[in-house]
Amino acid sequence: MTDPALLPARTLAGLYARRALSPVEALEAVLARIAALNPRLNAIIALDEAGARAAARASEARWRAGTPASPLDGVPLTVKDNITVAGLPCAWGSPLFRGFVPERDELPVARARAAGLVILGKTNVPEFTLQGYTDNAVHGVTRNPWDLALTPGGSSGGAVAAVAAGLGPLALGTDGGGSIRRPACHAGLVGLKPSIGRVPRCDGLPAILLDLEQIGPIARTTGDLAALLAILAPADARDLASRALPPFALPAAAPRQRVLYVPRFGDNPVDPEVAGSVAEAAARLGALGHAVEEGEAPFTTEELAAMFAPVSQAGLAWLLAEKGGEPTAPALREMAAAGRALSPQALFAAIDGIAGFRRRMAAFFGAWDLILTPAAAALPWPADQVAPETIAGQPVGPRGHAVFTNFANLGGLPGIALPCRPAASGLPIGFQLVGPAGADGVLCALAAEWETAEPWADRRPDLAGA
Repeated sequence: MTDPALLPARTLAGLYARRALSPVEALEAVLARIAALNPRLNAIIALDEAGARAAARASEARWRAGTPASPLDGVPLTVKDNITVAGLPCAWGSPLFRGFVPERDELPVARARAAGLVILGKTNVPEFTLQGYTDNAVHGVTRNPWDLALTPGGSSGGAVAAVAAGLGPLALGTDGGGSIRRPACHAGLVGLKPSIGRVPRCDGLPAILLDLEQIGPIARTTGDLAALLAILAPADARDLASRALPPFALPAAAPRQRVLYVPRFGDNPVDPEVAGSVAEAAARLGALGHAVEEGEAPFTTEELAAMFAPVSQAGLAWLLAEKGGEPTAPALREMAAAGRALSPQALFAAIDGIAGFRRRMAAFFGAWDLILTPAAAALPWPADQVAPETIAGQPVGPRGHAVFTNFANLGGLPGIALPCRPAASGLPIGFQLVGPAGADGVLCALAAEWETAEPWADRRPDLAGA
C-alpha cells in the first residue's frame, strides 16, 4: 500500500469504511512523516500527539461500529495558528501572544472535531498573519517543500507546507487578503477563500481585518476540499452573515461560465513563467466549453489599496492598544503607527468605500460569472525574505507579488486557487477563479472539472525520497 500519509482524505475514509486501514494506522504514518520532515520545514509549530492518538482511537471504534461521525471521520487535520484550538498554544506569530492557550475551539475547529477529524496541531504564520511570507520571532521561518530555500508564502504558509509535504491531507487556513490562495499556488495545492459567512465563525481571536478575513480549507484534491467545506458550512445563529447565504451545495457538473480573464492589473508586473502558465490555463478553460474573454479588471489596485490599508492599519493599532506592546516586524510597526495616526473620517471613508465596492461587484457579476487571474504575480522567493524585490525585472513593493487577491476579500467574494503548469524549475504555479457571493459550490464544481482535465495530485515535492 502507498504510505497512508500520502493518501487523499477521501481515500483514507474509504479505506476506513472497508476496514483496509484504521485511523490509528493512518495517524501513525502521518506522525512518522512529521517526525522526519517537520524539523526541516517548520510547518507544524505545536503538535498534539496525545490528543491526536485519542481522537484516532475513538474514530477507529466508530468505523468498526459502522457509525462514523462524518465522511471524513478519522482524517488528520492541521489548524493555522490564528485559529483557536482548545488546549493548544495560539501565539499568532507574536511574542505578545506567547503562552496564550485558549479554552475554546473556534467554531470551524469545533465542527471538525465533532465530525471526527483528528486534529494534529497548529501550523506556522507570520506575525499577526499580516504578511505574505511565513516567519516570526516566536517559531521562526517556514520553508517550502518544493525548495527548502524558498518561502511557501503566507500567511497560511505553515498550512500549505504541511499538506504539500504529507503532514496531514487537510488544513484549515485563513484568507484576509489572499493568505490561502497565494500559498496554495506556491505549494501546488487547491485552496478556497469562501464567501463571507460561508464558514461561520465565533469564539476566535479579535477580527482585526473585520469580515475581510475568512476561514477556508486547503487540500491536495478538490474533492477533499469540498468534503471539508461541507462540514464547515452550515449556518450558525452566532454569525449573522452565515444566515444570509443559501446552504452550501456542490453542483453535479460545473455549469458553463462566462469568464473574464485578466492577465495583469494595470502596469503591475507578472513573472513571465506565471503569465505564460496562466494564459495556457485560460485557453484550456475555454477549450472545456467556458466562454473566456481577456479584458481589464473593473477596478484599479490604487482604489483597492485605499480601502484595504486603513482597515488593516486601524485593526492592528486597535489590537495593540488592547493588548499592549509592539510588533517585532518593522513593517508591522510602521502599519501600527499609521493606524494610530489614522483619522476616524479616513477609516469610515474606507469602510464606506468597501460597501460601495461590494455593490459594484454584485452588478459586475450580472454580466460575467467569474474572473480568472494569476493567484500570485511571482514565483516563491527566499524563505527569510518578506517579499520579492523585483518581478519580471521591475522593482516592486512588499505587496507586488500579492496584487491579484485582495479584491475578493474587499468584495466579500469566494475565490479558489488551482494549480496549472509548473515552472521550468518544477516550482508550482496557480491561478485563481473568483465568483459572486455565494458561488462557493460553483467554484468547487469548476475546480473538479479542471482537475479532471489537468490533474495535479500526483505532483509531489522531492523531499529526499521521503
